[in-house]
Amino acid sequence: MSPRYNTAYEELSGRLVRVIDRTGQDWATLAWNGDQLARLDVPGAAILGARIEHPLLGEARRIESRAVTAMSVIDWARPTEIPAIAAPGHLSPGSGGAILNVIALLAARAGVTALRYAGPYPTSALWRSLARSFRTTATEAAFTADIADRMLRLSREPIAIDFAPAPHERIACAGGFVELRDTLERAVIDGIAFEPDGSPARLADGRAEIWFGDAPYARIATFDGDGTLVDGPHPIPACTSDVIGKSFPAPLVAAIAELVADAVPAPLAADTRSWIATRPVRWADLGARAARATSGGLELHAAIWQRVGPLGLGRLALALAEALVPVVTVAVVTEISTETERSP
Repeated sequence: MSPRYNTAYEELSGRLVRVIDRTGQDWATLAWNGDQLARLDVPGAAILGARIEHPLLGEARRIESRAVTAMSVIDWARPTEIPAIAAPGHLSPGSGGAILNVIALLAARAGVTALRYAGPYPTSALWRSLARSFRTTATEAAFTADIADRMLRLSREPIAIDFAPAPHERIACAGGFVELRDTLERAVIDGIAFEPDGSPARLADGRAEIWFGDAPYARIATFDGDGTLVDGPHPIPACTSDVIGKSFPAPLVAAIAELVADAVPAPLAADTRSWIATRPVRWADLGARAARATSGGLELHAAIWQRVGPLGLGRLALALAEALVPVVTVAVVTEISTETERSP
């Protein structure tokens, strides 16, 4: 590897054993038993070496994270497959992407030119995570096209989409970290991911900003070209809208449920529609998040009402649906995968 941003890759007997950024932060520690991975530690998760029998995956490896789950067995010395994780929602935030980046690193070091995903959960969230450590000429729509069928069959057949390893370098900064390849591609501050096409958290020209409607709501941080933090991070201003805490009327919830169902992968539409319809929806101050799922229902940022509401009900409904799509998709898939993992 020839890191552009001074990341160090430590080796022992020709095997990668540690990834350390230029600030001294460890991002991965690997232990090997010959050419077999004995243990992998990344922030928020550990993959144990001993193989176990799993009801969904068959032969698998245990992952200890926010909750315990498992992943399919791969050849870590020369990965050619992107593994399936039994319950992705059990991983601590950010740990799944860290695991995928280690797989991309190991594949690149071994000269592997393409990997394929072999699991039942080809979600939009997985697609976005893969895009941070791999490159492909395929589309998200093609990747997620058969998600319902794969879930029902618990499919382990590889999807015929090639992902070329292109790992990023992760650099620690105040409040979080940045990810760089050719350029600065992502910043995570206080658990909020800022990306070029993000909403409401957006990264543009080194500026990590929050947008609602067509204008910035707040600038949180500024980075230079190599990911060095040059300003911030600044606190997110409190929202003082008088709609905070108020519930949405049932007709509006029903209309939003239809819009979200139209936007998620088609096989998830029915589950998504019913999932939203059975939960209360309220306005809240969510900081840098547009929407959030809680045990008490769904919450949407009141700044959307302040910034988009004056533009008309149609525009508002579309903005609310856009905010809910990723949140509801993750919640529905997590619910399905958790139920599947519990089933014998």
